[in-house]
Amino acid sequence: MYRTHTCGQLRVEHAGQETLLSGWVHRRRDHGPLIFIDLRDRYGLTQVVFDSTNAPEAHAVASQARSEFVLQLRGLVRTRPPESQNANLPTGEIEVVASSAEVLNPAKTPPLYIAKEGGEDEALRLKYRYLDLRRERMQKNLILRHKVVKFIRDFLDDESFLEIETPILIKSTPEGARDYLVPSRVHPGEFYALPQSPQQLKQLLMVAGYDRYFQIARCFRDEDLRADRQPEFTQLDLEMSFVDQEDVLTLIERLFTELSRELMPHKRLTTPWPRLTYAEAMQRYGSDKPDLRYGMELVDLSATVATSQFALFGEAAANGQQVKGIRVPGIGGYSRKQVDEVVELAKQAGARGLLWASLQQGTDPASVRSSFGKQVSNDEMAAIIATMGGKIDDMLLIVADKPSAAAAVLDKLRREMAARLGMADQNVLAWAWVTDFPLVEFNEEEGRWDAVHHPFTAPLDEDLVLMDSDPGRCRAKAYDMILNGYEAGGGSIRIFQREVQQKLFDLLGISRETAQAQFGHMLEAFEYGAPPHGGIAPGIDRIVMILAEEPTIREVMAFPKTQQAVDLMTNAPSPADERQLRDLHIRVADKPNT
Repeated sequence: MYRTHTCGQLRVEHAGQETLLSGWVHRRRDHGPLIFIDLRDRYGLTQVVFDSTNAPEAHAVASQARSEFVLQLRGLVRTRPPESQNANLPTGEIEVVASSAEVLNPAKTPPLYIAKEGGEDEALRLKYRYLDLRRERMQKNLILRHKVVKFIRDFLDDESFLEIETPILIKSTPEGARDYLVPSRVHPGEFYALPQSPQQLKQLLMVAGYDRYFQIARCFRDEDLRADRQPEFTQLDLEMSFVDQEDVLTLIERLFTELSRELMPHKRLTTPWPRLTYAEAMQRYGSDKPDLRYGMELVDLSATVATSQFALFGEAAANGQQVKGIRVPGIGGYSRKQVDEVVELAKQAGARGLLWASLQQGTDPASVRSSFGKQVSNDEMAAIIATMGGKIDDMLLIVADKPSAAAAVLDKLRREMAARLGMADQNVLAWAWVTDFPLVEFNEEEGRWDAVHHPFTAPLDEDLVLMDSDPGRCRAKAYDMILNGYEAGGGSIRIFQREVQQKLFDLLGISRETAQAQFGHMLEAFEYGAPPHGGIAPGIDRIVMILAEEPTIREVMAFPKTQQAVDLMTNAPSPADERQLRDLHIRVADKPNT
């Protein structure tokens, strides 16, 4: 037996008992005859005293020990003197007086500090991830992740859901991002794909009669990475039969409300969750995943400046563009250099330019410092200020462009200015729903309609006729759950009738032959009594990232990849052996740097 207690277990009531501990040397303090070692495991820290007078052999072991040595020791638990107790540690009222000790394994000097965040480059942390994971921060994140997943499993089990695994090796079908392909050895020239999600499989489980399914599913997408995206990720995959949209939203809202209150009791949330249609979210925030922890909503100035003599406003009105802006409080005193930085930020987001007006001296048009004051009358400036609700020391930021372009620029500015001003309260969990997404969007480059969600999403009943006459106006039974400005999950009510599914395939330009080759199993299944069904897929990594207040999902994953999709610890991806390639009937035609 290596231990009778963990390093986070001992308390005052254990005083006088003998204990056997094993763990890592977290800190070592040498005071000559006395050596103090904080011994660590994933449960906590225990202070151990090595006394050269009473236990010289144990003291000799402690003299040799260094950071991250693995030790086993035996000793007596005693209460610390009041003046040396550590109120910041759960074990801070006791210490263990070692009677014997053994080095189970020595350790080289670690390339990063375990006892504290060293501020080292992330690449070093990822290369030595097994050391980084020893840190308190990473342990807390992975423990939180475990608790989130356990809560979800327990909740759904109580709701009569069955957890069912689906295959990792599946058929490659077009669902948005690129697939990761896996070559078949026994079927030369043919490939499996790693699932982007178990979308088709969970729908087939509904056809099979398993009316409440879920899975903590691993998913894979070969796409460009960012802070909240990895090539492999985990989602709660969930599907229900004989439900409409309200049933799914009600269940998921209850799940994550109860999860938030149980695991994050110090954070505030609003219930019921606010609901926005896609059109409303874009109009008010310029984003389909708005951060609702602060206001700074977009203001439409198009009607206010419709008759303006200012050429920019006039051209916008004539060309069907929008003039919109945001009111940023407290930055009216920005210097010209600071204003230029904001203008540059807008240009990076796609703006042709950015108009601004500083209300540092008040809302009287005569006192306003702006980039366009000479082009508009005092009355027009007053109307703009009034429409935007301008107050002293505000800065008004305005763009004129196509609705989509204006939304993208103002969304970027809204998020950036909120971050600069600290407007997003970290103690708030702003859950919300966005519904009624467009069913399809027109791909200008390809000259075709693409599915906004995926090709199995049902249109709103009242919009079904628009699939023939005006597809761009057709809304979907699709919904996203939003958390603090991130899409935390997306789902939809699915098409369950073959003729409707075929109609959407036709709209997307998928030929009958292609549809049969790629989705024939789905179309055929719908002919054997498919029930109405729908579901959702919340992202576990992303939700835990937000709950843990981390900047990237890499901080809540045990072994993530870099933003270049590289595993620095194992040096993956790496070249394959020629024999392996031969067995898989693969020849690398173009090797890099050759």
